[in-house]
Amino acid sequence: MHTIALIVRSTLFTVPGGDTVQVQQTAAHLNKYLTAEVKLSGDDIDYSHYDLLHFFNITRPADILYHVKKSGKPYVVSTILINYSEYDKLHRKGLSGIVFSMFSHNGIEYLKTVSRWLLGKDKLVSKAYLLKGHKKSVLEVLKNARLLLPNSYSEYRRLQQLYNCNTPFVVVRNAVDTSLFSFNPQEEKEADLVLCVARIEGIKNQLNLIRALNHTKFRLVLIGAASPNQQAYYNACKKAAAENISFIHHLPQQELVKYYQKAKVHVLPSWFETTGLSSLEAAVMGCNIVITDRGDTEEYFGDDAVYCDPSSPENIFAAVEKASLLRLNESFQKKISALYSWEQATIVTMEAYERI
Repeated sequence: MHTIALIVRSTLFTVPGGDTVQVQQTAAHLNKYLTAEVKLSGDDIDYSHYDLLHFFNITRPADILYHVKKSGKPYVVSTILINYSEYDKLHRKGLSGIVFSMFSHNGIEYLKTVSRWLLGKDKLVSKAYLLKGHKKSVLEVLKNARLLLPNSYSEYRRLQQLYNCNTPFVVVRNAVDTSLFSFNPQEEKEADLVLCVARIEGIKNQLNLIRALNHTKFRLVLIGAASPNQQAYYNACKKAAAENISFIHHLPQQELVKYYQKAKVHVLPSWFETTGLSSLEAAVMGCNIVITDRGDTEEYFGDDAVYCDPSSPENIFAAVEKASLLRLNESFQKKISALYSWEQATIVTMEAYERI
């Protein structure tokens, strides 16, 4: 039986996000067919145990370069290419906002990687990254990968635009645990309950969402922990929030079910999303979806979501109000179950492995 190492950022479990769910679900379902082991990028890995390395997050090329060079093993990359540029250059506050406004996308990512290392918030396993820079490091990872596994065709097109990438790829859709997220049509929705399930940080744009829904008829529940380096942003959100807005710390997926079941609307007004994983989960649980118009969201949601402009609280409010008046989208629920299950994603991933 083949053995695969899924190599992920060192903070995958201490700072959970959408990629945490993606990695855990990918490993769990792959283990039905082969042996898949999750390894943190800072781990000491015995590569002789593995036939293939599977990396996640192309925006962290330093993690990938080290293991590629040391192992000599073939590898694939789930790229998860998030572009923070609009937020970092135009909307980030403080000194970092001033500094980032002067740099390109690649320059900003380089500064972030180095600062995380210098501040002791992450390990820098590849010192070569310091010399190569961010863009050259990404190009090297892309060029030598056997396959790329973006979450959408839109994501791959962005890779091409940013890095002139022509590495072969297979789209592996992000997905939902349809056995866990099982909607009960007999349980009534709360018409004015709005959810936002996401780590609380600038890129997710909860502050503009709060401004949009403050002192309205809607009851907004924000579920997510503050990013470790964005405590000031979390504090600003708490300070801005009126009485109709509440905060709940990060919850495990099984505890999200009851919230999705009750809410009429789920909103993710991020400055950028590759998918909006929590929006897929919410949709299969009968929530009407409001999602950002930035990123790759349209490929997933098509006409089955209400889109919002993250820069405009007025537009976010209008989108939430529109979604709150819509009927349950049963056809989209069925589409997610058919196309966006982890079982389906695993089949496509296995087919990608077999090509190698």
